Amino acid sequence: MLASLTKHQVLCYLTAILTGALLGLALPAAATLATAAITPCLIALLFVTFLEIPFDAVRDSFTDMKFLGAVALANFLIVPLVVAGLHIMMPLDETVVVPVLIVLLTPCIDYVLVFTRLAGGADASLLALTPVLMLVQIIALPVYLWIILGESAAAAITPGPFVTALVIFIILPLGASLALRLLARRSAVADHSARIVSTSMVPLMMLTLAVIAAAQVPLVAPHLPELGGAIATFVVFAIITTILGWILARLLPVTVGMGRALIFTGVTRNSLVMLPIVRAITADGIGSAAIVAQTMVELVFMLILVRVVPRILPETAVSENR
Repeated sequence: MLASLTKHQVLCYLTAILTGALLGLALPAAATLATAAITPCLIALLFVTFLEIPFDAVRDSFTDMKFLGAVALANFLIVPLVVAGLHIMMPLDETVVVPVLIVLLTPCIDYVLVFTRLAGGADASLLALTPVLMLVQIIALPVYLWIILGESAAAAITPGPFVTALVIFIILPLGASLALRLLARRSAVADHSARIVSTSMVPLMMLTLAVIAAAQVPLVAPHLPELGGAIATFVVFAIITTILGWILARLLPVTVGMGRALIFTGVTRNSLVMLPIVRAITADGIGSAAIVAQTMVELVFMLILVRVVPRILPETAVSENR
């Protein structure tokens, strides 16, 4: 059964999103339960991901300045330019413009690792850079908002949610996976448990996607007429950053796995961390609904990229600068 799920995992994930969305829309109680389950599901999913990552590769990634430079270039120069361009070319209603810019300017630090791994990307290298991504976006987000929108939008950003997310989604599951690995060296039971847990990636991913859909689709549905422009912006952003990530991966001196990770980190945004910030600075539900809409667009796009990225950046791809 697990082998079958793995073979048809993208179809399974799409089915999970659709099922979760239908449950959330049909049963308000299911949406409430799903909202409470998002964080535990993400922690469990990242725990399994970290359990499978070779940490020698993480250690080596700290010294890889080429990949660090490529990720920084993609997330903190190219993406802000893309966002500023979209703000000019696709102007949004003032009720959603701040939430849209906030989410598009902040790179993801959690499930991007899972999707990068599914596409055969260098998830270990990306994991090593998550503290850097988190720290830089805390500092850079108010600056970007000030440049694009002015001082009032920048003043609402505080570091608290970013630090909380780093602890909950990275440090906690990473520490638990390291503890299980160390215990597995001394205990046959722990070793067997670790092997069993490692096979649960696809079912856990399905559960996580279903839970996110069940919790968040009901929040978007009432505001769909008002979110058309924002949704179009999210789709265009994902397409542009995928193309630019592919170009960077082919031009810069990085491995194929790092190139795939570069595409995913440029496309995937920090929506689950930004949601509390947006809720705090917007008076009604439209701002939060915009963040939720971005999450749903992104999840579907990620499932497409899991299939597309290995084809546009195959193992035989070689950079001219390599």
